[in-house]
Amino acid sequence: MGMVVGVAVSQVRSESVLAIPAFRRLFTAQVVALVGTGLLTVALGLLAYDIAGSSAGAVLGTALAVKMVAYVGVAPVMSVLTGRLPRTTVLVSADVVRLAIAVLLPFVTQVWQVYVLVFVLQAASATFTPTFQAVVPAVISRDDQYTRALSLSRLAYDLESLLSPMLAAALLTVVSYHLLFVGTALGFALSAVLVVGTRLPDREPRSDRDGSRSFGDRLVAGVRRFGSRPSLRGLLALNLVVAAGTALVIVNSVVYVRDVVGGSASALAVALGVFGGGSMMVAFAVPRILTVVDDRRLMLAGGVVVSLGTTGAVALAALRPSGAAGWASLAVAWAVLGAGTSMISTPSARVITRDSDDGDRDELFTAQFSLSHACFLLTYPVAGWVGAEVSQVVAASVIAALATLAALGACRLWTPASTVGAPPTE
Repeated sequence: MGMVVGVAVSQVRSESVLAIPAFRRLFTAQVVALVGTGLLTVALGLLAYDIAGSSAGAVLGTALAVKMVAYVGVAPVMSVLTGRLPRTTVLVSADVVRLAIAVLLPFVTQVWQVYVLVFVLQAASATFTPTFQAVVPAVISRDDQYTRALSLSRLAYDLESLLSPMLAAALLTVVSYHLLFVGTALGFALSAVLVVGTRLPDREPRSDRDGSRSFGDRLVAGVRRFGSRPSLRGLLALNLVVAAGTALVIVNSVVYVRDVVGGSASALAVALGVFGGGSMMVAFAVPRILTVVDDRRLMLAGGVVVSLGTTGAVALAALRPSGAAGWASLAVAWAVLGAGTSMISTPSARVITRDSDDGDRDELFTAQFSLSHACFLLTYPVAGWVGAEVSQVVAASVIAALATLAALGACRLWTPASTVGAPPTE
């Protein structure tokens, strides 16, 4: 965790984003919660093996599906139910629920109990994350500082994915995996304490928050808004691009490492690290890039980059180069995919923020959260099932086609004339 904060601080020291007290505390809360979640991922895998043995993979696969269902279906419902509550109350309550689940998980003995607790935990995360994303622009007034804050947040996600497994491995040399759940609970507890100590602005009142809208109208308000604005329709298409590239890496990296280039099991971490490294390099550069080009150009360029990366994965699966050539090809393709997905994901919150006000921002961030994860319900099965039942060449080809068509769709939906705002200046 200290390394995450240290690298992030060095990225933004001169721009003094962390000099804003509210954001500094919120960002620290995000980091400790991410570390807790990373420890939970490792602990849950070991717990599944204890309960299900050789069927642990099926248990974890189902748990991943449960997670996505919670993200897609629960987030809009919770947004409506908590829409009138203070943001501090929503964030802290979500952390308390996640803490309680982390404490309960070591005591489960049945697979169905794992699914129930994972669903509740991810429902709490589906409440926390959109609210957190919506409150950040409310505490940062300057556009250039907001961009750096988004870069910092992206770096935190990428570093967590690299460092949490290493931290878990180190802890497992001296403690039982059950104590990893304690680390998870402590992360959520510290996150809640930090949020409690942060003064967050109240939500701006809206005339349509007076109860005149039905529950159903409020439930789909954010999704309708996505369909009414060209920039948000373009973002929706780009969400599919990100899901395509990410699913190929997350689901099939182990197959590419072991079968395509003939690497060892330990080399999987290297491949995932290359993907994360490509993402982090772009996250570092985004604040400066956006002083020259606008969000639309950068994000559409990211769509092209992901399409190229997935096409490279097709060639890699078909040609199966061995030795150094195979590893070099895999590294290039995975780094390109990491860079392309980050070109889209890092500035995406700027598009939502500029196309909303504080009164409806929570609805839009919730819609983005649900819709973006809905894309994974398509791309995860394509990458996994097609690769297993047909071939990696066909799976990568379908993924590449999805990414390319979605990128082309984003270009058609998000025209230059529809772009809100001009490129920010320092």
